[in-house]
This record gives sequence, structure tokens and C-alpha cells, in this order.
Amino acid sequence: MNNKKKILFVCLGNICRSPMAECVFRHIVKKQGREEEFIIDSAATSTEEIGNPMHSGTRNKLKEKKIECGNHRARRIQKEDYDKFDYIIGMEEKNIIQIKKIVGEDSKNKIYRLLDFSKQPRDIADPWYTGDFNTTYQDIQEGLEAFLEYIEKTGE
Repeated sequence: MNNKKKILFVCLGNICRSPMAECVFRHIVKKQGREEEFIIDSAATSTEEIGNPMHSGTRNKLKEKKIECGNHRARRIQKEDYDKFDYIIGMEEKNIIQIKKIVGEDSKNKIYRLLDFSKQPRDIADPWYTGDFNTTYQDIQEGLEAFLEYIEKTGE
């Protein structure tokens, strides 16, 4: 039986925020020696960037922080992902609305906004528009640490 926690990070295009969250979370759990406990992936709500690599701003930020990012290619979230994943985590409220349009009703309470786990719930701004990958990274780091704490506390 597979007891791994399956987490899907989602943003608009799957080239900036969600792959950053995927790579940073993978890095955090690997440093803790817990990578075997998780299946971590990311996806987009739109079709605009499907097949495209990670944004250079995201790649550069991860490289600066010495975080592996592999050969990511953007993909769109599918209806079936709702059954495959335990947590579907959007970066902003708009993502949450779009995720629900794609997967349907959140009957199993799997869909969250990343920074809702933090002490200051808010959206994570899209660096595609802001150009501010530093703030995006800090917000994602804050959200991931709070999310990991939530998992540990709830035992889910």
C-alpha cells in the first residue's frame, strides 16, 4: 500500500510559481531525509505554456539557492488529478477558482491556497507580471514551511 502524501502545486502557466513550489518543497523534504514520504508535482490551470520549460527567472532563483530543478515542462491539471493527489495547492485565489472548474467540486477538501497555511493568508503574486522572483520565492518558502507544519500537526 502506498502511504506517500501526493501533492500537486498549481498556478496559471506552470512555468513560474508552481514549479518553484515543487522544487523548493522537494528540496526541503530531501534535506530532512523525508523525500520517500512524498510524491510532488506541479501543473497549470491554463493551456498557454503547455510543454514550455520553467521561466528563466524561476530557474535562476532556484540556481541561486542551490535547489535542483530538473528538466521541467509545463502541463495542465486534469480532472483525474483530483483523485490522484491528496493536496492540490494553488498560488492565488484565481487558481483555486480555475482548479475547481477543471476538477469539479472539492468534495474531499483537497484544494488549498498555499499561503492559507501561513500566519498571513494571501495570494502569491505572479512574477511573470511583477518580475519579482525574490518575493515569490520568499512567499513560497513561507507557505511551504507552514504547509509542512500543518501536515505534521494534523498527521494527514
